[in-house]
Amino acid sequence: MSQPLFRPQLRMQSARRSGTMFKILGLTAISVAGLALAINHHARADELPRSDKSFINSAAEAGNAEVKASKIALEKTTNPDVKDFATLMVDEHTTVGDNLKKLATSKNVDVPTEPSMAQRAKIAVLEKLDGATFDKQYVRMIGVAAHKDAVKLFHKNAAEAKDPDVKDFAAKTLPNLEHHLEMANALKAKLDAKK
Repeated sequence: MSQPLFRPQLRMQSARRSGTMFKILGLTAISVAGLALAINHHARADELPRSDKSFINSAAEAGNAEVKASKIALEKTTNPDVKDFATLMVDEHTTVGDNLKKLATSKNVDVPTEPSMAQRAKIAVLEKLDGATFDKQYVRMIGVAAHKDAVKLFHKNAAEAKDPDVKDFAAKTLPNLEHHLEMANALKAKLDAKK
C-alpha cells in the first residue's frame, strides 16, 4: 500500500518542479522582452524625427540646385552682376552644404548629393537658354523663386524642428538666405528694367 501513496507524492514533487521551472522560464522571458523593449526605445529616442530628416533632405537638394544652376550661370552669362551673384551663390551654398553634411553625419542621416527631380528639370530648361533670356530666367527661377522656397523651408524649421541642433542650423542659416533673396529681387528688378 505504500506504493500508491508514494506515486502521488512523486507527481506532486514533479509538478512543483515543473511549476518552478515554468516560473523561471516565464520570468526569464519577461526580462528578455523588457530588455529588448528598453533597447528598442533607446534606439528610437536617439533617432532623428522624420520631419527633421525631411528638412535635412530638402535643404540639401535646394543647396545642390543652387550650386549646380549657379555654376551653369558662371559658364553662360556675360553680365557682370549675374556673374557676381552666381559666384556668391556657389561659394555660400557650398559652405552651407558642407555644414549641413556635418550635421547630417552627426545624426546618422545620408544627404542627397543632387537636386530633386523637379529642380533638375528646371536646371535642364536653363541649360537650353542663352544671353539675356538665360540671365533673367536664372535670376527669376534660382535667385528669386528657389530662395523664396528656401526661406520658407528654413523659417518653418527654425521654429518647428524637434532636434535642437537641426533647429539651430535652420535658425543660423535663415538670415543669409533672406539676404540672398533680397539680392536676387534687386538683381531681377535691374534686369527687368533693361527690357
